[in-house]
Amino acid sequence: MEALGIDVLFKGSNFMRLLGGLWVTVELSLISVAISMVLGVLFGIIMTSKNKAVKIISRIYLEVVRIMPQMVLLFIVFFGATRAFDLNFSAETACVIVFAFWGTAEMGDLVRGAVTAIPKHQYESSYALGLTKSQTYYYIVIPQTLRRLIPLSINLVTRMMKTTSLIMMIGVVEVMKVGQQIIEANRMTSPNAAFGVYATIFLFYFIACWPISLLASKLEKKWSD
Repeated sequence: MEALGIDVLFKGSNFMRLLGGLWVTVELSLISVAISMVLGVLFGIIMTSKNKAVKIISRIYLEVVRIMPQMVLLFIVFFGATRAFDLNFSAETACVIVFAFWGTAEMGDLVRGAVTAIPKHQYESSYALGLTKSQTYYYIVIPQTLRRLIPLSINLVTRMMKTTSLIMMIGVVEVMKVGQQIIEANRMTSPNAAFGVYATIFLFYFIACWPISLLASKLEKKWSD
């Protein structure tokens, strides 16, 4: 085990520290996803508007999020905005802001796609039956949208969870940061610690993300039948 650097995991509380770091990663991801889903649904509905100004602003927001690397957004919010606007919030709060900002755009685009995929004749039929626009969305559009949306939104959870590995760059002590600390602290006594630690982190991410990905695939297959 020494040759693979796995022995370092059993020194002191290293393994429990990694688990604690994993919990930070999962917690921040779930909070960000929860905010993204709520705001993303609203943003997605707004994106379906025929108003040109709304379309342009929505498209600019979506393109900024897609083009701008998440790491740059983290630096802008945590290092830039805090000084420029004299704000005082933690690195964890900055992470939630950035990932919710990113996730809202991604979720909104998914919602827009799901809503616009509903055939036009269903809207016309509902209006012909005397349903109002709000009733049409509540009884017809939203239920069908959710069936298309849930598998895609579950995949967003795994994407966000993997991307949170970037937050170590602004000092958040999550699983990657803990792993780095363990490697640095044991570089003399366990020179191969990097392999064992990062292999364990890979396993943690796999265990956390694979069931979610599997659930998304099953729901997508079930509801597409």
